[in-house]
Amino acid sequence: MAVVGAGLSGLAAAWRLLAAPGRRRVVLLEQSPRTGGLLHRVPLPGPAGGSTAGPDDAGAWLDVGAEAFLARRPEALDLVAELGLGSDLVHPDATRAAVASRSGLHPMPPATVMGVPGRSALAALSPLLTPDEVARAAAEPVAPAPVAGDDVALGAFVADRLGDAVVDRLVEPLLGGVYAGDARRLSLRSCVPALWPAARDGVALLDAVPVPAPATPAAPVFGGLRGGVARLAETLHERLVAGGADVRTGIVVRSLRRLPAGDGPRWRLGLGASTSREHLDADAVVLALPAARASRLLAADVPAAAAALAGVQTASVAVVAAALPPGTLDALTPPGLSGVLVPPVEGHLVKAMTFSSRKWRWVAEAAGGRDVVRLSVGRAGREADLLRDDDDLVAAAVDDAAAVLGGALRPQGLLLRRWGGALPQYAVGHPAVVARAGQAAAGAGGLALAGAVHEGVGVPACLASASRAAAAVLADLDDRRPGSGRADAGATMRP
Repeated sequence: MAVVGAGLSGLAAAWRLLAAPGRRRVVLLEQSPRTGGLLHRVPLPGPAGGSTAGPDDAGAWLDVGAEAFLARRPEALDLVAELGLGSDLVHPDATRAAVASRSGLHPMPPATVMGVPGRSALAALSPLLTPDEVARAAAEPVAPAPVAGDDVALGAFVADRLGDAVVDRLVEPLLGGVYAGDARRLSLRSCVPALWPAARDGVALLDAVPVPAPATPAAPVFGGLRGGVARLAETLHERLVAGGADVRTGIVVRSLRRLPAGDGPRWRLGLGASTSREHLDADAVVLALPAARASRLLAADVPAAAAALAGVQTASVAVVAAALPPGTLDALTPPGLSGVLVPPVEGHLVKAMTFSSRKWRWVAEAAGGRDVVRLSVGRAGREADLLRDDDDLVAAAVDDAAAVLGGALRPQGLLLRRWGGALPQYAVGHPAVVARAGQAAAGAGGLALAGAVHEGVGVPACLASASRAAAAVLADLDDRRPGSGRADAGATMRP
């Protein structure tokens, strides 16, 4: 069996296939030099840009991709326990974010879902919103008209119900951090599915937003790993190799073709350059790829899935990490603040800041008293922001963050990580798009799709996508060869 794409979804799918009963050869193919995708960590920036991490220092690292996962879903927590990483499970020390708006830092109101306030949150919207803007939100009809159709643009829908200011200064900054997207183009059903019933049934949003359960030591909202969430991907890679999986990086899968029906392998993957004759035959294939790459591979033999995925757009982002002199954050921000979200209406380059040394105790310990800040840059539709060379982008991000915080930052170490085309954009109608793609792939036999484009961009969603894809191809193999128990079935490399 073959898995194409070794980001978190591909790693997890391969792990599920390898762990399934029966001996099967599992081959994991990744075109980049490393596995893990958007789970990636680097040594903390040291003086003059150097590293503070030694080769055996597990703590002096910083995530430059995903740095936390939702702990109120089971998938990530279960995998952490399964891989024996439970002793390194950590939760944020600081979780209180602010919104930079109208030349001030204002607390993000409680009792919101992706920035959409519930009725109990109205009193907390000032001074982030003006009195007139709060009154506009409070004036939502108790029984509004239901939306027509199967989906609606999140931003347009919330603006119609609660006013533009709620979208511009609450929803947009949160969406920018999670999806790097434009609220007025993104799907309500995909991005905030908890609010879709209210739209469909004509229920007031103010009454539909649930009051969130407070975070407690026993039930925190977010989790992480000491040394970085990227350790989840690194450990999966190590366990796959130890378990006998063939993990190959730097391998381009140039084609995917269905083989004639029979008792042999179902799929042939062409590997390497277009002139190469090397191929891999597999009983089953999981494609854990970005939409555009999956679409190209599916075009020849699963055109319906290819057509559905071809229209999915992406956004590129970048992370700038800065090590700052001790006390910098205390001088510029309220104590206990974990970060700042910056609405696009404010016109800044930086869209979010994470105060990593406040948020994660292990980062503070590794930083040796310095403050460590992650600056996020990049939004859909603003690709020009990232068309600077590395030095210019880093300098511009630091200067912009200083302007938001109202004081000089004076970095003692800096690093940059770019993520080109990293975040799929869930346009209106996205649930139907991925449903069509998934159904077409399933109908081809021995083929399943996984990844952030299908079920969500967070760690738990990617793991859920991987588990479902692995289960689907395993069930298909069981249906095809009931009770055969054939050893070493799965994949065969041929020149």
